[in-house]
Amino acid sequence: MNSEWQAFLISQSAQIDHRGRVHFPASPPSAPCALMDLSHLGLISVRGEDAGSFLQGQLTNDVRELSLEHSHLSSYCSPKGRMLAFFRLLRRDEEYLIQLPRAKVQLILERLRLFVLRARVTLEDASDRLAGLGIAGQCAEALLGTDFDPLPALANNAVHRGPLTLIRMPGPTPRFELLGPPPKLAEEWRRLAPPAVPGNADFWSLLEIRAGIPSVHAETTDAFVPQMANLHLIDGLSFTKGCYAGQEVVARIQYLGRLKRRMYLAEVESPAPPSPGDELFSPRSESGQGTGRIVDAQPAGENRYELLAVVEVEAAEGGDVRLGENGPLLRWLPLPYPFPDEPIGATH
Repeated sequence: MNSEWQAFLISQSAQIDHRGRVHFPASPPSAPCALMDLSHLGLISVRGEDAGSFLQGQLTNDVRELSLEHSHLSSYCSPKGRMLAFFRLLRRDEEYLIQLPRAKVQLILERLRLFVLRARVTLEDASDRLAGLGIAGQCAEALLGTDFDPLPALANNAVHRGPLTLIRMPGPTPRFELLGPPPKLAEEWRRLAPPAVPGNADFWSLLEIRAGIPSVHAETTDAFVPQMANLHLIDGLSFTKGCYAGQEVVARIQYLGRLKRRMYLAEVESPAPPSPGDELFSPRSESGQGTGRIVDAQPAGENRYELLAVVEVEAAEGGDVRLGENGPLLRWLPLPYPFPDEPIGATH
C-alpha cells in the first residue's frame, strides 16, 4: 500500500493488519451511505505502442471496445479455458489498467510478461501509484455530482476530472469507484465523509456478490470456465474478438455444448463462515465431481452469509444444495441479471 495513503487512512481511525487489510473498528458492517478503501485491489499498468493489441491476444473480452469513457470486465484464462484471474480493465490517458485482487497482481504480471516477446509493451505493478475508494448508497450520486458533472450514466462507464477517474459500478445498489493519486483521493475522502460513513472492504465485496460479479481467489484459480461464472451475461466475454489463451475451449463450449454448471446467488445460515473453494453437495449430483464450489462469500448478518457459487444446474433447480456434505441448506436469491432461456455452454 502507498505509504502516504496508509498514513491518511490511519489518520481517519483505520487499523491496518499485517496483510494490509484496512478495518474501521467503529464502522457498522453495512451503512446506507458507505465510503470504503479499496486497497485490497491492485493494479497492473500496461503501456506502449502495442499495449492494445497485446492485451487483445490475452484476455477474454474485446479490448477494441474499451475507451476512456467505458471500462469493462474481463478474465485471463489458462490454455484449458479456465480462469486464472478476473478483473476490470480501464483506460487512463495512454495507459491500460488491470484492476484485480492485490494478492494476484504478481502472479498475473509475471505470466503476462512471458508473452510480451517482441511487442512494444511495458508492464508494471501500479498498485502503490494510484489508490481507490468506493462509495455506495442512495447518497452517492448527490455527493459525487458536485465534483463530477455529468456522472457516468451507465454501469462500467467512466468520467475523468484531472488525475481522478470515476467509474459507475454494476448492481442494484448505486455504487461508484474513484481512482487517483493518493493526495487527491485523500481530498475526496475528506469531502465525502461525512455524510458517508467509513466502511470495510468486506462490504464492498458483499455488494459485488449482490451484483452477481464473480471473483477468482487462490482457492478457485483454474477452476471455472468463463461461462460457468456468467461472464457472458455481464459483458465480460466476447465470442467475436479472435484468439486468446483458452479461446478454443471457450468457443467450443459456447457453440457445441450445454451449460451444466453456472453461477448462482444464495444465502446460507452457518456457524462457520463459508470460503471460496468450499464444496457444495446435493443428492441429485451424478457427475462424480461434486455439486459445486463457492466463488465468494461475505457476512450479511449474524451467522448469515451471502455468496456466489458455481453449481450444477439440475441440482440448483432441485433446491437441495448444501454447504458441506451434511451442512446447512443454501437458499437461492435472484441475480440482478437473467439467465438466457436458450441453453449455452459446457458439458464440463
